[in-house]
Amino acid sequence: MNSAKQVDEAVRAMAEAGESREAIVRKTAELMMGWPYVWGAVGKDCTPAIRRQYMGRSGLAPGDVELIRKRCQVLNGSRDTCVGCQYYPGGERTRVNDCQGFVKKVHEAAGITLNGGGCTSMYANNANWTEKGLIRDMPDVVCCVFKHISSTGKMDHIGIHVGGGRIIHCSVEVKEGKTTDRGWTHYAVPVGIGGDAPIVTRPTIRRGSTGQYVKECQQDLIRIGYDLGSYGADGKFGAKTEAAVRAFQAAHGLSVDGVVGPATWVALDKAVGPEPEPGETLYTVMIEHLDKTQATALCRNYPNAKMIEEGCGNA
Repeated sequence: MNSAKQVDEAVRAMAEAGESREAIVRKTAELMMGWPYVWGAVGKDCTPAIRRQYMGRSGLAPGDVELIRKRCQVLNGSRDTCVGCQYYPGGERTRVNDCQGFVKKVHEAAGITLNGGGCTSMYANNANWTEKGLIRDMPDVVCCVFKHISSTGKMDHIGIHVGGGRIIHCSVEVKEGKTTDRGWTHYAVPVGIGGDAPIVTRPTIRRGSTGQYVKECQQDLIRIGYDLGSYGADGKFGAKTEAAVRAFQAAHGLSVDGVVGPATWVALDKAVGPEPEPGETLYTVMIEHLDKTQATALCRNYPNAKMIEEGCGNA
């Protein structure tokens, strides 16, 4: 098994040699074979302290807690130190990841960023991919593969197809499988491997456009801090929306034309970031002592906002 130091050195050598991103992804995944799985981890050093930290995370299933514990010789009580552990080769650390963390770190080694808070949101974010579909239609290229659970509608697992039907994924540890193994259902080719043009499924919108896509654009602009005035996300592309789009385009090095086409949609997706995963902790914000005009204006900007009226009593 390779240590983290050995993998880092190999990645640097590949980059200096000018190897392709596809080759770097494939070889980096192979170099990480055997590295340990820890739910929720993304490239942390494998230490008893880190494992203990992840064991205490809320929402962790008992089976995942036990997997983290029993795979560490210090936490399971078989030894007092990491010396001799399979995950401590030659006295050097490996790193812990879950399935998504492994895929993200491998692609980061090749200069590719995959956005998403979980497998489901990663697959759904078209800015990540140039092509995606059912596993039966997958070309023989380096790409990501997913397991879709129809009963929940979620992507439950992710791995990397390294060519020839071989898949490397992190489950218990980083290991090899095949596309014919049970469960793999979908594939997606990352931007940077399959080209530089992400999937775009939304129409071009501009001044005078109306409808759901305009509202989606307005909500994104509001989320990242642009002022759309008192009308907020009303689904009507007016002067305020155009001004916000132009300001956004200028800030992100785009052609400043006030038109939301493919490049602007992709930039908005990246600026806003992934939607929260099902089950992820969300928060409610309350702002006290606003008058009705202020509260109404705020609620227009946030589609799920509710205004609660409180009377003033005499002390």
